[in-house]
Formats: sequence, structure tokens, C-alpha cells
Amino acid sequence: QVQLVVTGGGLVQAGGSLRLSCAASGRTFRAYAMGWFRQAPGKEREFVAAVSWNGDNTFAESVKGRFTISRDNAKNTMDLQMNSLKPEDTAVYYCALGRGMIVIQSQSGYDYWGQGTQVTVSS
Repeated sequence: QVQLVVTGGGLVQAGGSLRLSCAASGRTFRAYAMGWFRQAPGKEREFVAAVSWNGDNTFAESVKGRFTISRDNAKNTMDLQMNSLKPEDTAVYYCALGRGMIVIQSQSGYDYWGQGTQVTVSS
């Protein structure tokens, strides 16, 4: 059974940083892309960042230059480092395990999801 456990998140002031981690189990992690999505109150869940099986990554325009994504296939973990946070980054953040190896921004490209963690950025 695939499980994704998200840690990190919390409350930070604008301009601050947070790091989210996602630990995966139950599948050959290294063979699949991983991604981060977020959902703000009253809005649909949206793509944030993704990393392919070999480290290629892609980001939403809104977070480019501020967020970085990384993965450690030996530890089955993926991290999202969020810098220069803005109030509009406030959302519940989810990690997801892809159906394939390459990065994809569509939610349909992911078939397992973590439980989500709240990130709140105060102004």
C-alpha cells in the first residue's frame, strides 16, 4: 500500500522560509515523478512543482525563483524549499506520486496523494 506522509508547514511571516518534506513508502519510489500541489481557501487545487525520476523539475510561474524541489531516492523523500514566502502562498500543500517518470503539471498525472499540510503566510 502506497503512503505519502507530509511534514513541515506552519505559520511564517511574509518573506520567510519553510521546508516541506514528503516521505513515500509502498512503491519503487525512484521510478516515478513526484509533485507538490496546493489548495487555498475557496480555490481549486493547483500545481506548484514537480520533479522527475532523474531530477528534472518544473515549477508554477507563481513560485519560480522562490521555491526549489529536490528528492532523495535512497531515502524515498521529496522536499519543497519555499523562500520569500508571500501571503498568497497560504494554502494546504499536498505531495503526490506520479503515474510515470516524467514531470507533469496536471493532477491527472498523479495517483497517490499525501494528507496535506497547512502553510500560512502572514503579511
